Amino acid sequence: MAEYILEILKSQLMVLFSWGPHNFKRLPEDQGLSFQVEGFNYQGKVVVMYNAGTDLFEVILAKTGEKVEDVYLDNLVEVIDNLVEKTPNYEQRVQQEYAL
Repeated sequence: MAEYILEILKSQLMVLFSWGPHNFKRLPEDQGLSFQVEGFNYQGKVVVMYNAGTDLFEVILAKTGEKVEDVYLDNLVEVIDNLVEKTPNYEQRVQQEYAL
């Protein structure tokens, strides 16, 4: 399952890279994947778990305890991006950070 989740994330590499992801780890019993991020909105561990009963994912921000349940695979990257990277003034932050 960890490899499957990573493949989903890699389907949008530019978005994935914007989070500064590192330290990828398989969860016990291959229930999902955890990794560290350095986003504008959140810095810390993200946990993505698979729920076989619903065939959906759960995204947890470990530091804050924020949780999004019932995430479809085609929305997984977007949900994580909204939690980790997107801020109300995102475009302005990107321009300032990278001197664009």
